[in-house]
Amino acid sequence: MMRGSKIHFVPGWDCHGLPIEIKVLSELGGKAQNLSAMEIREKARSFAKAAIEKQKSAFIRWGIMADWNNCYYTFDGRYEARQLRIFYEMYDKGLIYRSYKPVFWSPSSRTALAEAELEYNPEHVSCSVYVKFPLLKPSPKLASLIDGSSPVSFLVWTTQPWTIPANQAVCYMPESKYAVVKCSKSGDFYVLAADKVTSVASTLETTFEVISTFSGVDLENGTCAHPFISERVSPLLPASHVTMTKGTGLVHTAPAHGMEDYSVASQHNLSMDCLVNEDGVFTDAAGPELQNKAVLEEGTDAVIKMLQAAKNLLKKEKLVHSYPYDWRTKKPVVIRASKQWFVNITDIKTTAKELLKKVKFIPGSALNAMVEMMDRRPYWCISRQRVWGVPIPVFHHKTKDEFLINSQTIEHIIKLVEEHGSDIWWTLPPEQLLPKEVLSQVGGPDALEYVPGQDILDIWFDSGTSWSYVLPGTDQRADLYMEGKDQLGGWFQSSLLTSVAARNKSPFKTVVVHGFTLGEKGEKMSKSLGNVIDPDVVINGGQDQSKEPPYGADVLRWWVAESNVFTEVIISPSVLNAARDDISKLRNTLRFLLGNVAGFNPETDSIPVNNMYFIDQYMLHLLQDLANKITDAYKQYDFGKVVRLLRAFYTRELSNFYFSIIKDRLYCENADDPKRRSCQTALAEILDVMVRSFAPILPHLAEEVFQYVPYIKEPKSVFRTGWIRTSSIWKKPGLEEAIESACAMRDSFLGSIPGRNAAEYEVIIVIEPGLLFEIIEMLQAEETSSTSQLNELMMASQTTLLSQEPRAVTADVTELKGTFLINLEGGDIREESSYKVIVMPTTREKCPRCWKYTAESSDTLCPRCTEVVRGK
Repeated sequence: MMRGSKIHFVPGWDCHGLPIEIKVLSELGGKAQNLSAMEIREKARSFAKAAIEKQKSAFIRWGIMADWNNCYYTFDGRYEARQLRIFYEMYDKGLIYRSYKPVFWSPSSRTALAEAELEYNPEHVSCSVYVKFPLLKPSPKLASLIDGSSPVSFLVWTTQPWTIPANQAVCYMPESKYAVVKCSKSGDFYVLAADKVTSVASTLETTFEVISTFSGVDLENGTCAHPFISERVSPLLPASHVTMTKGTGLVHTAPAHGMEDYSVASQHNLSMDCLVNEDGVFTDAAGPELQNKAVLEEGTDAVIKMLQAAKNLLKKEKLVHSYPYDWRTKKPVVIRASKQWFVNITDIKTTAKELLKKVKFIPGSALNAMVEMMDRRPYWCISRQRVWGVPIPVFHHKTKDEFLINSQTIEHIIKLVEEHGSDIWWTLPPEQLLPKEVLSQVGGPDALEYVPGQDILDIWFDSGTSWSYVLPGTDQRADLYMEGKDQLGGWFQSSLLTSVAARNKSPFKTVVVHGFTLGEKGEKMSKSLGNVIDPDVVINGGQDQSKEPPYGADVLRWWVAESNVFTEVIISPSVLNAARDDISKLRNTLRFLLGNVAGFNPETDSIPVNNMYFIDQYMLHLLQDLANKITDAYKQYDFGKVVRLLRAFYTRELSNFYFSIIKDRLYCENADDPKRRSCQTALAEILDVMVRSFAPILPHLAEEVFQYVPYIKEPKSVFRTGWIRTSSIWKKPGLEEAIESACAMRDSFLGSIPGRNAAEYEVIIVIEPGLLFEIIEMLQAEETSSTSQLNELMMASQTTLLSQEPRAVTADVTELKGTFLINLEGGDIREESSYKVIVMPTTREKCPRCWKYTAESSDTLCPRCTEVVRGK
């Protein structure tokens, strides 16, 4: 904004979804069982509204600029209506369909979940089993390799024994080698992948003798028996998802409980019956031994008992592995087939990936992460079996497996939702949800054959359609989307997929992906774990302010800016204290600047750049370089670099160097002396550049400074006065050589008198005739001076500049030698010169006014001060 752009930033809230619904229900405890859909929705809405108000006031306190009276909310009727329109456009194009498929299912939330709503627990413990599937009908090749007299079994390994009742096939890899082996312990014959013979034998604590080997393709048309359901036949089928990394190279296939299993079942017309209900419990169809048992608990134990009874269990063991959990309840999920609504992303993915190539990702590595996540996603399940959300606008037939949705029904619903919000789906009678012309075709108001569907849309579909509601103009593309890296599979992805589906273009030009805040010990913070450091406590302080002091919003903002926000960042009291110290030093610098531009009017008192002191010109030269680097760092969103550049400048260049040199000129010269005005001209420019440089990071401090600039009579907001302004005539690379060579001599001098006052010494600088002598001569024309620019830099009593050794020097002198390499015109002029610095105590006395050792006696003023005072 400071660089002259109009900014269209609309803050918004995703208001629907499972987290809020679960929170509301858990607060109600036992009463939650008897609530109607509308009662849950009302409670969820008021919970969301309260959270919005609290968060909004926090954002305002943090100094986030926005039109806070015009935000967007996904529970607003107009937003919901826009979302339903996109749903229908995608449905109409065949990109949204209803199907019976395996999906991630959370028994603890009783709903389907999308990939983005899972988190993986690396410490999950499963019971893994090695199981025998007895051979029923061998393939011709296999028949020729076994004598037929001894029984043969296929060896299968699974980490989810509860899915075995749903087994419909055993899959193999056609290109791999398989072996018939004899077990030395039992004498039984088994079939498994040739590559897995040794590892499986050692796991089973036995050895296998290989009888013969053959290619996977030779298993075609064979069948085996289910390990405990006597009448069920499991065909042997080729599949591309079989790998040799784990297990036996033969994969148990349960189409209702696996995405790959489902695709095998679709190709070979296998049954996809699901024996697990919404609570993650076996249904009656699973049989008396299993019904009503939770599949991940006693259901697993029951299946293992059945395998033991059938003598088909070879081994069971505990396995610790990464397993998907419900992101909100922190409980494990299962994969189960159910009727759901899906987005067919196969058709969209190719275009989406092409369009992503034109999007700028910061950091760049996020692009590949997003593409990988998209590739791993076979389909997007967008239906949820909850009530706090936007209804999927379809009607189901009461007796047949048919549903109703068309352009007439959708227009009618959109109009109602726009006006009254999506509550109408639950509050209006079904006949009023249908337009009259459709109602008459489906039984009329009294004999209506359809009922409204009970599913709601995934909240990622909610938030993913924000581009269509928020972005202005016909193009509706954002210059920038920003979120955390968990959203590469969430909001970034759902926004891209809905935008590509609806109009074949990406909703963003740039995507900025940030990391997360970790606790002091590097542990992850999360709302559900309750270990989040509350930013409001950082700003306003906690209960015990000796332990949790109030740092204010700017310290928090400086810490954020300084952190490498693209990775994981640690927050702790020590980090916040360091940020507070930085700002405290910055404030002191600003106070020095403000105090010393008092009585200065840039319009009338400024000195033209070329007439300024060389050291002042040099500071403007550094300032221009700083301004360019800071502008570039902001363009790259590298706020850490901005902080480092600023901190180095105000500590090293200003406090430690420039301010210490100019104090005499500021305090002791005549108020309107051109020497002093030269310095003030530089200070006014430094103040202006510095304040604008940190304004985006420390807005409160920047505005505060602007209230105190003495020559701004009617302060405007710093944000209304534009970005940093520098002048090209400030750039003087030649000056660098003059000041930096003089500084090298100054460092030699100051290094030789550690802890002493430089003003108590005289300095003689000897440089052989040549380029370096000419450059230093610019700073001091006369041979000896206590008021030259060179002596100001040296901070000595007086400085003498000679081109040859002095004839006589007293005994108590220190001689220091050095060389300086001059490099001008981009390296065209290079010359190394040596110099000598001779240091001796001064014979002058301390002036009672300026405290420099330049007076004839301790009770008389030095010549400079005499002149200034005489003028008064």
